[in-house]
Amino acid sequence: MANNSNPTDIAAARIQELRESIRYHNERYYTFDSPEIPDANYDMLLNELKDLEQLHPSLVTADSPTQLVGASTINTFEEVTHRLPMMSLDNAFDIDQLEAWADRVRKGLQQENTEPQWVCELKFDGLAVSLIYEEGRLVQAATRGNGKVGEDVTANVQTIKGIPHSLPDGAPTFLEVRGEVYMSLTTFKELNEKQRIAEEKTYANPRNTAAGSLRQKDSRITATRNLSFWAYAVGDVEGAEQQDSHLDTLHLLKTLGFPVNEKAERFESFSSVIEFINKIEQTRHDLDYEIDGVVVKVDALSMQQQLGATARAPRWAMAYKLPPEEQTTTLLNIEVSIGAGGQATPFARLDPVVVGGSKVSTATLHNSDQVKAKDVRPGDIVIVRKAGDVIPEVVGPVLAERKENSEPWNFPTQCPICEATLTRPEGEAATFCPNHACPAQVRGRITHFVSRGAMDIEGFGEQTVDLFVSKKLISDVADIFTLDMETVATFEGFGETSINNLKTAIQISKTQPLGRLLFGLRIPHVGTTVADLVAQSFTDLDGLEQATIEDLETVEGLGPVIAVSIHEWLRQEHNQQLLSKLRQAEVNLRAASSPVSQENAELLNGMTVVVTGTLTTMKRNEARAAILQRGGKSPGTVSSTTSALVAGEGGGSKLLKAESLSIPILDEEAFLQLLETGKISLTN
Repeated sequence: MANNSNPTDIAAARIQELRESIRYHNERYYTFDSPEIPDANYDMLLNELKDLEQLHPSLVTADSPTQLVGASTINTFEEVTHRLPMMSLDNAFDIDQLEAWADRVRKGLQQENTEPQWVCELKFDGLAVSLIYEEGRLVQAATRGNGKVGEDVTANVQTIKGIPHSLPDGAPTFLEVRGEVYMSLTTFKELNEKQRIAEEKTYANPRNTAAGSLRQKDSRITATRNLSFWAYAVGDVEGAEQQDSHLDTLHLLKTLGFPVNEKAERFESFSSVIEFINKIEQTRHDLDYEIDGVVVKVDALSMQQQLGATARAPRWAMAYKLPPEEQTTTLLNIEVSIGAGGQATPFARLDPVVVGGSKVSTATLHNSDQVKAKDVRPGDIVIVRKAGDVIPEVVGPVLAERKENSEPWNFPTQCPICEATLTRPEGEAATFCPNHACPAQVRGRITHFVSRGAMDIEGFGEQTVDLFVSKKLISDVADIFTLDMETVATFEGFGETSINNLKTAIQISKTQPLGRLLFGLRIPHVGTTVADLVAQSFTDLDGLEQATIEDLETVEGLGPVIAVSIHEWLRQEHNQQLLSKLRQAEVNLRAASSPVSQENAELLNGMTVVVTGTLTTMKRNEARAAILQRGGKSPGTVSSTTSALVAGEGGGSKLLKAESLSIPILDEEAFLQLLETGKISLTN
């Protein structure tokens, strides 16, 4: 190699650089409530440090930010030493990481074949505090600080209406309650409006405002800020009957008069946990408080004790994070788009701005209620947020910059595409175009149907879809298979070769397995994985149509929400008509035959094989499916329990980690041998 530097020395230098940077940002966030970088950027720094320390365990020190919680306190308040440490949480940034943690939990409990009960809670974006009650009276409140030592904020906490000063008869003689102080979005908006009217500085976000309000030297100022509180755990306790589960603890806190968030739920399966997370992702904008994720916990307290903790975080809990990034820009106009399912979604036309590493010129406003609640108007300077690859959203206006002549924006009453009267079902936040034949809906459904992940009709892009719909050649996905090619031949750009290629692509798509078809039909909540599971479970469309909700719920990975969605979709009249047309067009309605014989169905039983990079003979999801079909596991992360890593072109960090852990690395040829023989064979 050309580089003669010692890799350990290079890693040590970078580790030191990361530690110094993280310590500085910890101080800005935890001590001064004035962060200088978005949460997502901080998470990237911390994750890089974790990865490097994992690769070089000899370089881990007790004072590393990976081993500590928060930051030191300042001298504004008296210091408080916590009786029990207030720990942080480890984070997962995708479902693969979350599932890998769940696997570690099962192994730690020595019950890989049985599922512990899980509890999901919202991860509030506020300030963690500890409340001490002695003989039923609030005697002390403290911030988390560095996890061991916090700040005494008792006088300020006593001004928060939701926190009881005394507990009912029968309360424990000593009780430590832990929870989150936060500022609701309504309160935050009202506060900024008051600041604007008074021509004073407006605040950037509710979290920092809440933290700053709680640490006021004058508690009378805190009292004016209308802070709120959620209780989510018990720390130390004396003189009380031991609870059996975390959810039981939350119920106890509620009976004692503490505000407990109603979104906490217990689940029997991890698939239901994922379903809950997906639901929260879709609905978090309807909450009157900010969250930055979902916390998943093992419910049984005995299991929590068995799993224990690291230096900074419990092993029995994981935070699934939704890291945002924010920028400001000008809102040029508000328009409404119509989705494939008919939902009318307002969105903002923006003066282009770089958010999350990409240029953003449009951002979602979610629904009419959100537009009203945020009171964003054309011409406003607005805050734009982007979480990972999620569509950017407008957080709200910078009221101090609002023009005097601005007018509120009103949601239209008619569909901007077909002019049908828009409807809003009772109890729902979304507004819909009821016209199933609306060109925007038709285009959306067809574009999805022909896409690579669905029926994969090559040469049938968005422009082609727009052309055929506008010329009234197709009105639903089934019309693709009876397309009038003579008429198509009259269009510019469709010569003999193009026509023949299109015919061939359509014919090939007819042979796609049922799983692809189900995904292409855009059944609510049915992604590629669920579509394949359903197809394999019921063999063909006839079997699926005869299935009851109870039958659907027996499919591993399907919860009640998905089961009901599939069942109802199949019984809607226009969908039945569509399926009838697909039958007439002789589209394949059977699941793919399993390439694995019965005797090979457990060939990789007990093995964990991770796939990374680009393979030449199959796609990465196909490779993972092949592993699963043979009884193996294929998570998205490399760990000490990984049996082998399949490394295609561009293996990246997973390859480096596997090398550091001395995990067998298979090229594509060795992987194919593994699928045939169940044995790992390495070639030099």
